[in-house]
Amino acid sequence: MKSKIILIVLNLFILLGFINWSAYKKECLLADGQLVLLKLAPVDPRSLMQGDYMRLSYAIASNDESKMKLAKRGFIVVKLDKNNVAERVRVQSEKEPLSTGEYLINYTLDKYGWQSNIGAESYFFEEGMAKKFENAQYGALRIDNKGNSLLAGLYSKDLKFIKP
Repeated sequence: MKSKIILIVLNLFILLGFINWSAYKKECLLADGQLVLLKLAPVDPRSLMQGDYMRLSYAIASNDESKMKLAKRGFIVVKLDKNNVAERVRVQSEKEPLSTGEYLINYTLDKYGWQSNIGAESYFFEEGMAKKFENAQYGALRIDNKGNSLLAGLYSKDLKFIKP
């Protein structure tokens, strides 16, 4: 009986350690990651606002030119302009090659292969704040050198951060 309790407590500590390590890594990414602004793609206005979140779609995530050739997982390679607005350069399945000034963003294809999901497709905010965010033009991501990304906020068309 005593060994079962020790095993349960040990597993609990391992689980809590993993959760804390994951949260720490995300906090570091938000603090130190490269800021990348992604142009939001137009979406059907009837489904743009649903309750207290906004469904996001990015212009760089559209797979119109070669949807049948893309791997299920890979990287969207982007270059940033002087305002940190990303422009899609290419899609590749490996981290290399990567030229100077290029950045990786991990993607996975949706089940139909039409859209690349980069893991930041919903923006949550307080109820009643929809009007404030409905004119957002850019999604702000923080990315690391491995292609991991976290949504950091939304920006207006004049590249101003929209405060929640």
